[in-house]
Amino acid sequence: MHINLFDYELPQHFIATRPSEPRDSARLLDLSGEGIVDRSVGDFPALLRPGDILVYNDTRVIPARLIGRRGEARIEATLHKAEPDGSWAAFVRPAKRCRVGDRVLFEGELEAEVIEKRDGGETVFRFPETGAALIETLKRVGSMPLPPYIKRDEGESVDDDASYQTMFAARDGAVAAPTAGLHFTDRLIGRIDAAGVERCALTLHVGAGTFMPVKVEDTDDHKMHFEWGEISAEAAERINRARAAGGRVVAVGTTSLRLLESAAREDGSLPPFSGETGLFITPGYRFKIVDMLLTNFHLPKSTLLMLVSALAGRERILAAYEHAKAEGYRFFSYGDACLLKRTDLST
Repeated sequence: MHINLFDYELPQHFIATRPSEPRDSARLLDLSGEGIVDRSVGDFPALLRPGDILVYNDTRVIPARLIGRRGEARIEATLHKAEPDGSWAAFVRPAKRCRVGDRVLFEGELEAEVIEKRDGGETVFRFPETGAALIETLKRVGSMPLPPYIKRDEGESVDDDASYQTMFAARDGAVAAPTAGLHFTDRLIGRIDAAGVERCALTLHVGAGTFMPVKVEDTDDHKMHFEWGEISAEAAERINRARAAGGRVVAVGTTSLRLLESAAREDGSLPPFSGETGLFITPGYRFKIVDMLLTNFHLPKSTLLMLVSALAGRERILAAYEHAKAEGYRFFSYGDACLLKRTDLST
């Protein structure tokens, strides 16, 4: 499919630069019925049923943005994926200033060696530390890797260390927040539990590739970046049990949806899973397990806009986005939410 089929105009003033306060006061564009209904996230529990199961991502964003120097040259690196050997792949600007064998000194005296160059400005660094030890160092010297589309006025202050982290965050490893989870509060969870809805967690360490634009004209030519995820045996068993009893699987965010669909068998059953996924969902994909999706608004020509178009219908999504602009909804990571239902789900 041509990527222009997933394009729309969005002036900068629609892009949220800070989260709603409180978080569950964000608006909710409800597409779970036949029409388009304007609601708030606080209405979300009433749109669920007893026996449904809510599946959320418990990844924690690490401070993966680093500023450093190779000699006199200034370099900005955003780590986006841990490699099996303990090195990290990163998107570097300007990438041409890094060559294999170079050493880069980042702020806080963290030194790294360039061990590989890849396409698209991707560079692989080897650090003196690996695993949890490196992440603890990043917490001292790195900063939150906010999406590049968040542009703030001079003097505008937001505590991104807290704001760009969901209440579910438990396992270090993401370099982008699973942003649908940012809308949740203890109050909202209490109402979901009271409605008889089950909850369980999975983990998908979101990579910076989620921000990367689709640079090809045809979706068949796009190569997804891989991300690591895990679904425990307990979580899989609970989801299978809920489905067998007639409950709907409600994914919080596209990250949860992608991992569930990556792991599910063709018959919709879910085994435990641990590994990488590069699943690219476009219209025509047959969903195996996810029935509903709570998600934010997505960038034009992005893989995530293609995903929600596959779930709810491209024309319906684009019409809903035009409605959202007309009604003044806030877009992207810190913005408002949508509730979508799979198009072949009749009730």
